[in-house]
Amino acid sequence: MSDPLKHECGIAVVRLRKPISYYMEKYGTPLWGLNKLFLLMEKQRNRGQDGVGIGSCKLNVPLGQPYIFRRRSVQNDSLSHIFSKEIKSYNKLARKGLLDPNCPDSVKADYDFAGEILMGHLRYGTSGRFDEGSCHPYLRRSNWPTRTLMVQGNFNMTNAGELNRTMIERGQHPVFGTDTQTVLEEIGFHLDEAHTDLYHELRDKGIDGKEIPNHISDQLDLYKVISESAQNWDGGYAICGAVGNGDLFVMRDPRGIRPCSYYMDDEVIAFSSERVPLMTVFEADKEEIHELEPGTCTIVSHHGEMRNERFHKEEELKPCSFERIYFSRGNDPDIYRERKAMGAALVDQVVQSIDGNFDKSVFSFIPNTAETAYYGLMDGLRLFRRQEVRSELLEALKSGTLNEDMLDDVILKNWPSSEKVTQKDIKMRTFISQEKGRAQLVSHVYDIAYGVVKPDDVLVMLDDSIVRGTTLKKSILKILSRTNPRKIVICSTAPQIRYPDCYGIDMSELGKFIAFNAAVSLHKKKGNEAIFEEVHEACIAELKKPKEERINQVKRIYADFTVEEISAEVSKLVYPEDVEWDGEVEIIFQTIENLHASIKADCGDWYFTGNFPTAGGMATVNAAYINWFEGKTGRGYEM
Repeated sequence: MSDPLKHECGIAVVRLRKPISYYMEKYGTPLWGLNKLFLLMEKQRNRGQDGVGIGSCKLNVPLGQPYIFRRRSVQNDSLSHIFSKEIKSYNKLARKGLLDPNCPDSVKADYDFAGEILMGHLRYGTSGRFDEGSCHPYLRRSNWPTRTLMVQGNFNMTNAGELNRTMIERGQHPVFGTDTQTVLEEIGFHLDEAHTDLYHELRDKGIDGKEIPNHISDQLDLYKVISESAQNWDGGYAICGAVGNGDLFVMRDPRGIRPCSYYMDDEVIAFSSERVPLMTVFEADKEEIHELEPGTCTIVSHHGEMRNERFHKEEELKPCSFERIYFSRGNDPDIYRERKAMGAALVDQVVQSIDGNFDKSVFSFIPNTAETAYYGLMDGLRLFRRQEVRSELLEALKSGTLNEDMLDDVILKNWPSSEKVTQKDIKMRTFISQEKGRAQLVSHVYDIAYGVVKPDDVLVMLDDSIVRGTTLKKSILKILSRTNPRKIVICSTAPQIRYPDCYGIDMSELGKFIAFNAAVSLHKKKGNEAIFEEVHEACIAELKKPKEERINQVKRIYADFTVEEISAEVSKLVYPEDVEWDGEVEIIFQTIENLHASIKADCGDWYFTGNFPTAGGMATVNAAYINWFEGKTGRGYEM
């Protein structure tokens, strides 16, 4: 069974640096930390989570008292559900006299989520289990605090099967369920080893048994535990965890595939999957939010000391470009600029598609996440038109044909028309909905503005990405066809998604990609079906090679065709069925060159180019093709 925690997982961590009494006195509430955790999670809520989890770890708890807690939920509106339930629990305890809300010590002792370490996780599952038990954080309990471990993260491990085999060779009994479990057990193993070594050393020195836990807690090298655990990990990850004694760690993969930022002042250390939630929640400037360096681990000890060390050698940075195209919050200043640039980069292709006739074109966007890029497209189209007008006026001035009628014709006509053609009436990410009932869901999510588009118009809709094409064919294009334009143009700010992702987004099955299906269709039309068997054999041979020597054999499927040929075939494949409308459909994709020009920072583009940054990625793409050829479903990497 595959891990459902793959498609956009948001993490939030709040580590208080003062006693709870400090926050009570300054802010009037002992739940200041819990409130900040809620806000950090709420500000990442647009990621479309379908499950949440929160955790709490208390420092310096007396013997016999619980110190680590967890709640998880997959209820509708699970974020509000889990926090409202906790606040009700707090108020109930106060009402019954089981805690004194005016006494910080009472609150800490008697309320579970009055800990100094607070962790939260937002999940969007794309496969596997969709129940409470599959929500982060995961918890590994022990009667030793220094062996108790709580872990959550935003990640995929491409080599979970290899990691599980390593555990088996040690004599462990891993449960083949999720790579989250694999990560938890791997860190837990090294934590146990470190704990046991310290225990034996202290016991042999004759240290009193009651004093041993404190000595272990002070001497435990959590950085060493993490470093040893992560040596063989292949994937993209931002992982955080807490040991029961109050040591906290947050780590990021060496290529920076998954994002992670942090904020620190004298009251709090906080981590988040994105920068803007930290800016908003802590009212901080952009310069006060820092990116966790790839390949490093930040440790905050139970004493509150913070250090950051490298656990992996430096690698070429390949941050996930899909994060920037689709998932990250558009109010981040860099993300906003990049998305506008990606929209503007489509101008030349759009102008060619409409034959430069702006008077007979209507521009809009779908879904809501494409709005920022749409502003960039419209800015670009207006700039294009202004340059056209300037050129025509200069030419008329030189030729002596400039007159009042000419001015009216050039300046007042043929300008891009912007309209809100579709509206989404519920907050739901249909791109990653579960398969069952997906088309029917989408067909009712969007409403259209009737009467805006005329029969001789071209309707140009900007989308942030086109992955499967099923939503377009079965729902979106059917909806848009009811506006009755002569032509519908769908523009994607992302290039053609040709290859699976395996580092966090979990777009894993080749047969579901419309670009792949278009290439397959073109080969069949040419009578070149033999290539499918050839690539299948090549992929099998590739997986037998040492992992560092593997290459992407699936590139051969695309090699015979231009980008334009595949786009044209995509346009045919997504044409809606069972509609009265008989207009033209054209699909336009961003070019890879323009993607890189728009995203000024380092950019991981393996979905589009097939240039996977790790050996596990190369194995995944070849395995995904083998699965497709053999008619198997599921991910291209084993548990």
